[in-house]
Formats: sequence, structure tokens, C-alpha cells
Amino acid sequence: MKVSIITATYNSAETIAVCMASVLNQTYSNIEYIIVDGGSKDATIEVIKKATTSNTNVVFKSEPDQGIYDALNKGVQRATGDVIGFVHSDDFLANPNIIADIVEQFTTEGVDGVYGDLHYVAFDDTDKIIRNWVSQPFTKKLLKQGWMPAHPTLFLKKHIYDTYGSFNINYKIAADYDFILRIFKQADLRFFYLNKTIIKMRVGGVSNNSIKNIIKKTKEDLKAVRGNDIGGFGTIFLKNVTKLKQFKSKN
Repeated sequence: MKVSIITATYNSAETIAVCMASVLNQTYSNIEYIIVDGGSKDATIEVIKKATTSNTNVVFKSEPDQGIYDALNKGVQRATGDVIGFVHSDDFLANPNIIADIVEQFTTEGVDGVYGDLHYVAFDDTDKIIRNWVSQPFTKKLLKQGWMPAHPTLFLKKHIYDTYGSFNINYKIAADYDFILRIFKQADLRFFYLNKTIIKMRVGGVSNNSIKNIIKKTKEDLKAVRGNDIGGFGTIFLKNVTKLKQFKSKN
């Protein structure tokens, strides 16, 4: 089973080397690594080229884009793997065996998607856990309760993108939530919860780095639940309230 992993970058020189190393050092060998750069002005491109000189499985392109979701869509379009996942430029895979663990679930469970847990870690000390996003097995009723898997942990069969499309770039912050609602509401798709930490994410993401963006994300979340006929204000309230428990257990 071939796995395509996509990383979107823009001025990510400070973190991209760690991100790339976490992918390139996986024990699972059948990985296609696609890096989509938005035309970085810092040393990002130089770091990428240096890291890829001895890796023939890396596909790299740098060109202007319309934001992260447009970049991810470009990566999906280029992907040739059976399974597609994302590792964002500030993030990294939790351990060298995690892709092998994910592939095992696709093989043994016969599912369309696999997701797991995520650690938010301090930017300068990635051993320090700030939030622990522990997920759970999926049931349809969870969507109305504001539940979603951590998107960076979600690996999907390529046929899902071929059938249901990718990210709606009209959303600037919540296109991943809209996409998750779109596919998780499908009755014929099956998803497996892998009870392991898949991704470690440095704190400071776009959606939560200012009051303005929090308000914008809330509006986009509401648009997504209504557009997918999932719920309304109550769903978004529960979505935000349930995140509080992520700060209680950090181990």
C-alpha cells in the first residue's frame, strides 16, 4: 500500500527540517512525500532541497497559491498513493513507526480512513505537551455534538478525494472541518480510531492565534455545520466546550 504524505509550506525554515525528518525517517518504506511550497521568501526552499538530495521519493514544487487549503488541494491532485495524509510544516509525526501502524489498520480493518490522537506541544520545547487531543471511535451522533477527529491525524483512501472532492478554499480557516463533516456523514464510509498519538503540533496555529481569527473560525464552523446539515449554534458551542478537557490530561 502506497502512502502519499503532503506538507504545505510557506516561510517555514525554522521548522521544516524536523517535519521532513519525521516523514523521511519512517520505518514504512512505500511513502511518496509531496511538498507544496507557496513561494517562500526565507530559507525554506534551501532547507527542503538540502534534505531531499538523497531521497528519491520526494516531490517538490514551489509556486504562489491561495493559502494553505489551496496548497493541500494541489498536493492531493499530485498524489498517486492509495492513502493520503498531511503533515503540516510546523508539525511532525509522533514516532518512526506510526505510518506502519496506520497502514496495518487499513489492511486489517478494511476501512476508508484512520485517525488518532494529537499532542499540541510548545514551539521551542516539543517535549512539553500543552494540549492532549484524545479522540474516540466514531459514531454518526458525534457530529451533532461538535465532535471531529484532529484533522492532521486523519489518513484517508484516495478514492474519498476522488469521490467527494477536497477542500473548499472559500473557507480560510475551517475548510478542514467542512471537509470532515462532508465525508464523515456518508453512511457507506468506515473509519477506524487508532488509539495512539499520530501527530505532534507546535502551538500557534492560524485558527487560534488571535481573537479576530477565533471569531472568524466560529463563523466558518457555523457555516460548515449548516451547509452540511449537521446542526447549528448548539453544535458549535459543544465543539468548543469539549476542547477544554484536552488541557486536563497531558500524558
